[in-house]
Amino acid sequence: MNKEITSVQLTKDYFDAIKKNDPEIGAYLTLTEELALKQAQFVDQRIASGEEVDLLAGIPCAIKDNMCVDGVRATAGSKMLDSYISPYDATVISRLKEVGAVILGKTNMDEFAMGSSTENSAYQLTRNPHDAERVSGGSSGGSAAAVAADEAAWSLGSDTGGSIRQPASFCGVVGLKPTYGRVSRHGLIAMASSLDQIGPFAKTVEDCAIILSRISGEDKMDATSAQSADKRYEDFLTGNIKGIKIGIPKEYVQNLEGKIKEEFEKSVEKFKSLGAKIVEISLPHSSYSLATYYMIMPSEVSSNLARFDGIKYGLRINDQENTEFIENGKTERNLLETYMDTREYGFGTEVKRRIMLGTYALSSGYYDAYYLKAQKVRALIRDDFEKAFEEVDFIYSPTAPEVAFKAGEKTDDPLKMYLSDIYTVTANLAGVPAISFPIGFLESDGKKLPLGGQLMGKWFDEEGLLNAAHTFETN
Repeated sequence: MNKEITSVQLTKDYFDAIKKNDPEIGAYLTLTEELALKQAQFVDQRIASGEEVDLLAGIPCAIKDNMCVDGVRATAGSKMLDSYISPYDATVISRLKEVGAVILGKTNMDEFAMGSSTENSAYQLTRNPHDAERVSGGSSGGSAAAVAADEAAWSLGSDTGGSIRQPASFCGVVGLKPTYGRVSRHGLIAMASSLDQIGPFAKTVEDCAIILSRISGEDKMDATSAQSADKRYEDFLTGNIKGIKIGIPKEYVQNLEGKIKEEFEKSVEKFKSLGAKIVEISLPHSSYSLATYYMIMPSEVSSNLARFDGIKYGLRINDQENTEFIENGKTERNLLETYMDTREYGFGTEVKRRIMLGTYALSSGYYDAYYLKAQKVRALIRDDFEKAFEEVDFIYSPTAPEVAFKAGEKTDDPLKMYLSDIYTVTANLAGVPAISFPIGFLESDGKKLPLGGQLMGKWFDEEGLLNAAHTFETN
């Protein structure tokens, strides 16, 4: 630590950058300037008094707005929670505060994490720092753009079907979805509980490893969380992958074409040059993954979002046209009408679409035909991964089938938008860790647009996964 800059000065520099660039980018929904400067001052005092501090101490970050920070607004990108102030910290936030990280603010996202472009945010579009006419990806588009636009040193996002990795690819940064259970979900506003996982965005794989070390581990508030044995993932970055086997799923690459195919093949050759053995593999049930995901996820959405009813917290709509008069001349709301009016006004189009799909899939007479069948296919997809990992150490593919698309290009066709997740949803269905990292650029309309590669690893082998991506990145 050379003490060339204080944490307070660094934090102020980031706020200056946000104030200058964010009106165009739209990465942030809420800034926590007072909190950030207090945190930065505390770290500076500790350093001045000669205390040892953590690697993340005093380093400014951004938090996706579906994670609770005590005393700070948490909207999940929805008008339903427009005025909701969290009364507690998510576990990941508590852990970051313990090591002295500085929280700059909360970032924009697709409403309740439902989307691939941040166009479903109830507030604003987050634009791509590489081309303001294009989207930053989703649902963690604000977190990815904040890092890419130098409006935060690093950030946290959540990934249910690719919501960290796809925006990382679009914005040219590194994004990690850990193994399901590696990071506590306590304090994450749930979308689909069997798929959601919190993870970091950063400029380098090493930074992602450092962040994961601080946020991972068992949590008594989350029964699905797993022990991490206090691993320091940054210590596993050897830069050596000689002899490891990387599988290329034929189902993922058979339809690749043009410049994306060229860049992907170049990255495969680079892995070969670093000593990795490339093996063609098959994930035979991956062709059913998108359909399976878009059956399981809306079903869990339907269940999780039932709590937003206008009664306990968040938005409450009292439509005066739907009131009943009682004897004393006062009006009384019908409870069902309160539910219906609140959900009609509070939820956006995509959220309503997924709630309806999920409610239908879970309804009597259709549960076995849709939801139960999807769960059976999910088990087959997991079996495919288990068989593949008997043969290879990692599975490699493009992160997304395209570079960042233009804003408005897919908003009228939900199915086209859903195809953005075609390479990423399998990792969530199987629960394996996956990382996206930059592998090249494609030129479009005179702009260089980033392209990401995705590595998927064995369950709870983040150290190996991070090392493979780090080796690619640093050579």
